[in-house]
Amino acid sequence: MTLPPLATLARHTLSRGATPAATYALLARLGHQPVPVARAVCLALDIPLAEATRRLDECHDALLADPRPDSEADTGELLEALGVFDVPKELDATERAIVDLFLTAMDAMGGIRPGHQHGLQRWFTTGNLTAAYLSLTAASPLPRTGDPATYWTALITAGELLAAAPNSDTRLKYAITHCRTQAART
Repeated sequence: MTLPPLATLARHTLSRGATPAATYALLARLGHQPVPVARAVCLALDIPLAEATRRLDECHDALLADPRPDSEADTGELLEALGVFDVPKELDATERAIVDLFLTAMDAMGGIRPGHQHGLQRWFTTGNLTAAYLSLTAASPLPRTGDPATYWTALITAGELLAAAPNSDTRLKYAITHCRTQAART
C-alpha cells in the first residue's frame, strides 16, 4: 500500500525514533490540521484506515475539533494515552480464549474503575496479555457485588494458559499461586 505524503512523513519520523505522540506534535506544528495528522500517524503505524477513523471519531470533539494554540505536544500525548496510536495485534485462538477469561473475570469483579478498564482494553488490543493478567490479579472482586469464585477461577485458568506459552513471564507463577490462594478462601 502506498502511503499518502503526510503518512510517509510520519513513518519517516517514527523510523528515526520519535514516539507517535512526538510525531503527531511535529507534524501538527508544521501547520497540518489535527485530524489528518492523527490519521497519518495511525497509517504510518499500519493501523487500518477504518480503525483509525473509528478511533479518531471517538475523540474528535474533545481533542481535535478546536485545538488550542501551542497544544500539539499535549494533544499528541493525550491521543497516545487514549490508545489512538495503539497498534492492534492479531490474537490467536489461545489468546482470544485468554481475553474471554479476562472478560469473565471483569464481569465477576462486580464493578471496575473506568481507568482500569481502559488500560485493560489497550492491553487486549496490543496483545499485552501478561500485563492485563498481572493487573487483574492485583485487583479483587468487590465485596457486595462481585463473584469471587468466578473471578479467581477465571484468572487461574487464564494464568495457566499464559504460563504454558514458551518464554512466559516468571511473574505468572507467583500470580497464579496468589489466585489459587484467593480461590481457596472463597
